[in-house]
Amino acid sequence: MPGLLSASAGIWVMAGGRHETPAQNGIAHFLEHMAFKGTKRRTSLQIAEEIEDVGGYINAYTSREMTAYYARVLQADVGLALDVIGDIVLNPSFDKKEIEVERHVILQEIGQALDTPDDIVFDWLQEASYPDQAFGRTILGPEERVSSFTRKDLQGFVAEHYGPGQMILAAAGAVDHDAIVKQAEAMFGSMKAKPATSFQAAVFKGSERREVKDLEQVHFAMAFDAPGYRHPDVYTAQVYAMTMGGGMSSRLFQKVREERGLCYSIFAQSGAYEDAGQITLYAGTSAEEIGELTQITMDELKRAADDMSEAEVARARTQIKAGMLMGLESPSSRAERIARLLAIYDRVPGVDEAVARIDAVSVADVRRYAGELAAADSALALYGPVEAAPSLEDIRKRLAA
Repeated sequence: MPGLLSASAGIWVMAGGRHETPAQNGIAHFLEHMAFKGTKRRTSLQIAEEIEDVGGYINAYTSREMTAYYARVLQADVGLALDVIGDIVLNPSFDKKEIEVERHVILQEIGQALDTPDDIVFDWLQEASYPDQAFGRTILGPEERVSSFTRKDLQGFVAEHYGPGQMILAAAGAVDHDAIVKQAEAMFGSMKAKPATSFQAAVFKGSERREVKDLEQVHFAMAFDAPGYRHPDVYTAQVYAMTMGGGMSSRLFQKVREERGLCYSIFAQSGAYEDAGQITLYAGTSAEEIGELTQITMDELKRAADDMSEAEVARARTQIKAGMLMGLESPSSRAERIARLLAIYDRVPGVDEAVARIDAVSVADVRRYAGELAAADSALALYGPVEAAPSLEDIRKRLAA
């Protein structure tokens, strides 16, 4: 990326929450935490100091399909960043004392999530969408599982899933491609291949979860079965979600918040994965107004199939393209995009290819998709004073009417 003086580099491992067995639920996230707790060459303090001594930043995250370890540093320190990241991925010490410390940290993280209604409601929505499936389980894992993981458990998950064929090294910014390849060969060249591990297919089986609690608001989250990222409708789903709840000009924001004042926060988003996808809605409102908010929201979803306009679709296409192109100006976003696209397509499609697919979405496509969505399987999660909130069955009937 010409003109930049910094870079982002990392390792993306194709081992996330959906690769866990029920007994392992939460272990991929536990491993992410342990990455910074010491290796055979560095203590946890040395890991932090080596990156921060050069003004850098190091972090990690766990998703349903991958675990990422990455750093942002200045141009001269890319080699150091890769050395540290490679060390934490290849040589974790899994010190028993550090395991216990980090176990307590994760249990606190779980407790914090439970105390954050607009966070935990999405975990419950995922479970309601994919019940009794790896894809539906929480990434953090339940307390009882996290409390029982051992050093042997962590080593076993790494041994099963952390092979060269399951890893992607991506870097962007002020980088020297040849130097990175040479360093990667030295660091990872001796790794032995591991067989690709299978995972349970995701099958949307919508249900309802309703948790009554004395809160100020009802937290409403709803999901609809949607295309995975290889499906031809994946960009249509993105454009649809943007028109419905992707910004201040979107239909739900205007109708529910600006015209009726029924909520402070309302949005719609589209998510796509290997073999599944979701259109997700969220709103927070009072117990007295959840019924009205739900009715208006469902009516807007139905109306989109009949009167979605060219102006709305054009605006949504532009918003999606702008978000993508602006993101490409960040080396961290670009490195992550490289890794994700390699995982999906085994290549990095050009930006022009993505722009062309977005531009190809027409008003007719969005109207058709809106009509199909109204009949798609759906799931519902409600949290707070939800005794009077409509049921999933009531919502489905209104959509079908």
